[in-house]
Amino acid sequence: MPYAKTQIQSHIAAARRLDKIIIEVFKYLKAHRKCSEYEVQQFILARFEHYNLETDKDRTPIVAFGKNTADIHHYPAKKSSKRLKPDSLIMIDIWARMDKEGAVFSDITWMAYNGKKVPAEIMKVFNLVLEARDSALEYAKNNLKNGKMPDGRGTDLAARDIIARDGHAKRFLHTTGHSLGLNHPHGACKGIRTDNRRPLKTDTPYTIEPGVYLKNKFGVRSEINFYIAPDFRLKITTKRQRKLILLG
Repeated sequence: MPYAKTQIQSHIAAARRLDKIIIEVFKYLKAHRKCSEYEVQQFILARFEHYNLETDKDRTPIVAFGKNTADIHHYPAKKSSKRLKPDSLIMIDIWARMDKEGAVFSDITWMAYNGKKVPAEIMKVFNLVLEARDSALEYAKNNLKNGKMPDGRGTDLAARDIIARDGHAKRFLHTTGHSLGLNHPHGACKGIRTDNRRPLKTDTPYTIEPGVYLKNKFGVRSEINFYIAPDFRLKITTKRQRKLILLG
């Protein structure tokens, strides 16, 4: 079933707070150049509490520096987490919901670079991932303009085909997106994936999060949230990263 209007509003409220926290995380990184992944993770959890947000109890925010960005789900541990070094790629993946009954999660991923000049290979993959993300969005929008609900498979392939074009098909290691839930960031609806030929559902927030992961080198992911209103309008509920954040 679609979420109620108040639940959609709770998702939007959480999304706006996560957008603020991402900005705060990058300010923290600029001010703490030798911090660890774990320390950044703990900073994020403190900001969740400040903004009256809660996350799921099974996992903690993903904070990855350097080669750890190639790990899709890098949950840093206190003793083994990497410290930030110059010329390092950074991945921040955070998800939370408002701390109230029936609230819906938001889930976003942003990337930054601790340096002034980004290596060409990283920049190329980053731009490729953004293109794939936006291709999935455009596919969904074009279907809606024609009075047709986009399906999970078509939306997934719109992103996946862009990444395959540049020879990274086998390095896109997860689905393009998932619905957002109440007790967990992954909702009950089948997501944006090649085995889902069913139409997406209205008033149900989803993620779009293509990624490319080069083993023992680096990984890139960009994640936004959206939902489709009953009148077939696509609503993007989170900020869309357009440039790699440079910490300088």
